[in-house]
Amino acid sequence: MRIDWETYGLELGTPLRISRSVMARRDAVRVVVEHDGHRGHGEVVTSVFYQLDVQAITSRLERLRPLFATADSPAAALDALHAEVDVPAGVRAALDTALHDLLALQHGTPVHALAGTVEWQDIPTAYTIGITTPEDAAAQAAALTGRGFSVLKMKAGADADRDVAVVVAVRGAAPDARLILDSNGGWSPDETVRVLDRLGAAGVVLDAVEQPIPPGDPNALAWIRARCPAPLVADEDAATVADVRTLAGVVDGVNVKLAKCGGLKPALEIVSAARDGGLDVMLGCLVASSLGIAPAVHLSGHARWADLDGHLLLAHDPWSGIGGEDGTLRLSGVPGLGVVRR
Repeated sequence: MRIDWETYGLELGTPLRISRSVMARRDAVRVVVEHDGHRGHGEVVTSVFYQLDVQAITSRLERLRPLFATADSPAAALDALHAEVDVPAGVRAALDTALHDLLALQHGTPVHALAGTVEWQDIPTAYTIGITTPEDAAAQAAALTGRGFSVLKMKAGADADRDVAVVVAVRGAAPDARLILDSNGGWSPDETVRVLDRLGAAGVVLDAVEQPIPPGDPNALAWIRARCPAPLVADEDAATVADVRTLAGVVDGVNVKLAKCGGLKPALEIVSAARDGGLDVMLGCLVASSLGIAPAVHLSGHARWADLDGHLLLAHDPWSGIGGEDGTLRLSGVPGLGVVRR
């Protein structure tokens, strides 16, 4: 078994602003695992937040070559990969994805069947509106719902007054859309409740509120949840199975990102822990190509919310195969991940 990789750039159609940064471009590394005539693919993207650049990614891949060279099957390589320590979660997730792609190709089945969802159903995805003016947000919302999107996610956390005005404007432009509000930890607990109270007074009903405060304070999350009229979802606070078990009874749901937890295998363990703890699951992503988003799409049968629009934010997606352009994610049903290079 051997691994290889290539690097390419991903330009966004429009820069995306969130509470902690503005992004217009990132690099991606496609990994390939070859075994018995099959090739499995995965993708890891660079991230300032996760402290991953191209050098950090490729140097770690180079150090993992011997592990793959000595593995006699994709299943053995998967076990060995997850037994390794000090592998960045994004790198682990890309290799985990490539191995699941390889396993699914060998079995002649889509990845979602390996992940416990035999019968696939199309699913709506949220589309992210970055921090902007109320007028621009309303125009985006109208255009997106006109294309077919039924779930809109608004970034917030830079200015509470503007955040409220943006959500009210989006609700006016898209009266039937489900709305998710995400400040990426940009508010304090008190500020969170004030914003939610103002939105309630304006008649805005939210479908979810995601990670309103910085991670690391479950007591504050519980305090917010008692005052939050919408389901409260933890993101940065929910990276591992242990995190999710701690959050049972504290929040209503957890955001599962493969680049955060390390791939399909740990994601399924987190989904199981969430279910045991009475928590709903949101599947999230980073900005990536369809190759990078595809593994989470294959998991979406386990989720209440799918926030898998990373490929839709690109000026040019080098891969295709998961849909989403009209607000609905679709899989072809072919073996493996089902994505193809354009």
